[in-house]
Amino acid sequence: MFLADPRLQYPVRVDTPNPVFARALQQAIGGVEGEIRVMMQYLFQSWGSRGPMKYRDMLLNTGTEEIGHIEMLSTAVALNLEGAPLSFQEEMSKDPVAGAVLSGMNLRHILSTGLGATPEDSNGVPFNASHVYASGNIAADMYSNVAAEATGRAVAVRLYNMTDDAGMKDMLSFLIARDTMHQNQWLAVIEELGGPAMQLPIPNSFPETQQKNEFAYGYFVHAADGAVPEGRWTSGSSIDSKGTFEAMVSKPLGDIPQLAPARPDGGAQTDQTTTTPMASSSSTTL
Repeated sequence: MFLADPRLQYPVRVDTPNPVFARALQQAIGGVEGEIRVMMQYLFQSWGSRGPMKYRDMLLNTGTEEIGHIEMLSTAVALNLEGAPLSFQEEMSKDPVAGAVLSGMNLRHILSTGLGATPEDSNGVPFNASHVYASGNIAADMYSNVAAEATGRAVAVRLYNMTDDAGMKDMLSFLIARDTMHQNQWLAVIEELGGPAMQLPIPNSFPETQQKNEFAYGYFVHAADGAVPEGRWTSGSSIDSKGTFEAMVSKPLGDIPQLAPARPDGGAQTDQTTTTPMASSSSTTL
């Protein structure tokens, strides 16, 4: 069950409407880094959550908060569109310096919504739910959530730097602060569960005796000269404290694949259906 309040979660004010900035704000609504993505991600993670109820409740609360963020951003889009030209004739009649650039707007803001927001990104591409990650694994989901909040915060910071409107900067400052909290929140769950050493590798319920442990902590080097980059990931104890990082020059361990001839009724050429193609070199030049 959800409860609605007609008041916004945080004040939204636009001092100087800018329909082009309204288009930019769409990325924070329906882009791959946007609020629709995290709202759906947290809600679906909550609805499928198994285990301690507190994690379900936490996800549900935060997903509900994100609905309010979408409401704020949609309001900001509508306010930025107030006074926008509805025709090219109207645009050309305005002061070319003070007037909006009609060609820079999202024309769906005129044609589809009558000067309102849309569930799409800044290029007009509708939101795609394939960007929503709800794996049923609490650790995997928390790391996915950190990445989602990190990219979302980056977009909010870029929007903040894109505008001189004091009202928009104030709203975006609030959203940036909430992204700060959420990044820390998801990492706090990992810490509460024992930290990376306890949760990695994910899923940690798979018997490690059934994985090829000789490859579990090897950094594969594919450079032609075999040069190994110096980094935390090439030597020393692994993050999960269960192995030791080492650099391994990658070598082909399998044979050259041999496929059966194509089926005669499969639409291939005759030569493909009667012989197996000669194997080619397994080396690849990039």
